[in-house]
Amino acid sequence: MLEAREPRYQWGQPVTAAVDLFNDGSHPEVPQDALIVAAGCRGEIVQIGHHEAANIPVYIVEFAAGSGAGRIVGCLEEELAAP
Repeated sequence: MLEAREPRYQWGQPVTAAVDLFNDGSHPEVPQDALIVAAGCRGEIVQIGHHEAANIPVYIVEFAAGSGAGRIVGCLEEELAAP
């Protein structure tokens, strides 16, 4: 069994979307595959979870500016960047 990888980002840390984020079906109010957060949109990590099967951190981010404002989205590390 692999050790859980430590998260790169911390709770409360500001981040930006490193890539455009599209709806994977987890936002029922938005059409499937629609853009939900544009790259460069600023947000804040509000929770950190762990994907058991992949053994990686998953970040819950509240995006507050730009395209995607007010959305709470689950993100992987490669989808985020420190501003």
